[in-house]
Amino acid sequence: MADHRAALQWIDEQLPALRAELLQLCAINSGSFNAAGVDAVGARMQALYAPLQAQAERLALPAYRSTADDGSERERPIGHALRLRKRPEAPLQVFFCGHLDTVYAADSPFQHTTEQGADRLNGPGVADLKGGLLVMWAAISALERSPLRNRIGWEVLLNPDEEIGSRGSAPLLAEAARRHHLGLIYEPAYADGNLASARKGSGNFDLIVHGRAAHAGRNPEQGRNAIAASAELIGAIAALNGQREGLTLNPGYVRGGGALNIVPDLCIFKFNVRTSQPADECWLHDQLDLLLTRLNAREGYGVELRGGFTRPPKVFDERHQRLAEMIRDCGRELNLDLQFKPTGGCCDGNNLAAHGLPNIDNLGVVGGEIHSEREWMRVSSLSERAKLSALLLLRLASGELVWT
Repeated sequence: MADHRAALQWIDEQLPALRAELLQLCAINSGSFNAAGVDAVGARMQALYAPLQAQAERLALPAYRSTADDGSERERPIGHALRLRKRPEAPLQVFFCGHLDTVYAADSPFQHTTEQGADRLNGPGVADLKGGLLVMWAAISALERSPLRNRIGWEVLLNPDEEIGSRGSAPLLAEAARRHHLGLIYEPAYADGNLASARKGSGNFDLIVHGRAAHAGRNPEQGRNAIAASAELIGAIAALNGQREGLTLNPGYVRGGGALNIVPDLCIFKFNVRTSQPADECWLHDQLDLLLTRLNAREGYGVELRGGFTRPPKVFDERHQRLAEMIRDCGRELNLDLQFKPTGGCCDGNNLAAHGLPNIDNLGVVGGEIHSEREWMRVSSLSERAKLSALLLLRLASGELVWT
């Protein structure tokens, strides 16, 4: 068995620098729609990777489209993706992925990182996913220091839109899935240090309900109340909960109306869906078609559906289980007892699995309470989790582990 202790020790020695770099990354607001901030984080990461001499590309992505409160479609620019590639001719190709954006907008009050004891930081993106970006970099850097590095080729994709569904970067993920053997994704580990197995799929839908305006006192019977019709539709959609095991729907946004003496002629309704099996998507579309057909058949009403499924459910098949066992074995060598647990959350690992790439998708730092201003991470997990990924790479490169 090859001796990887020097590489792992090198990672341990990087911990102070990793912590300092994390503070710098988290000081840059990179909310999904802060394109300049996202690009600034990307530029900082590109500079960090420069000594590894990978081919680097900044990739422009299409604007994000969404439904405004007046029913119109609006476009919002997003930042660039960063793609780095090295040794595409090597016998084993490994794909690495993480995102540059966070859920904290430029006007969010949560902009600063603070210490919560010697081994804990609280701040925007410390866990999701800026800590993970540095774990990934340290693991790849350890591989590049090894004489065995030529046996593994790698690609890193840092996308700017994961927190809003990765619609713009989805084609890049699909391309990467086709040309790699396995994927390592750097979402945060669970707060107890364990990792994710199966994940639910997700979709976001917008319904634009049109009615007919009228005077609420003089001739209300001539109006068609879009809010009332939407309320019926919301109730019917919410009632789909529980009709298929593991499928849930969450009505999350409603806007409509104005002056109280006018029958409202427009209402916008948005909801999220979580699926457990690929067949759930067809079932839900059939149910929505039925509900919308009924409303459109009513005189004076019309409804338009926008959006769709962005992440299929991630089924933890035999190849995923095999990769998980390799990582568990590496964990045992590092005195980590890692368990894999299913989750209702989703990420780019869903997309990659749907395109045939087995992957483990929360190899980043240990942290918790993400998507809130209580978000935290364990500082020592920067090196701990980098060693986990590095050991997997080094054992694959040495032939101790074989992926076919």
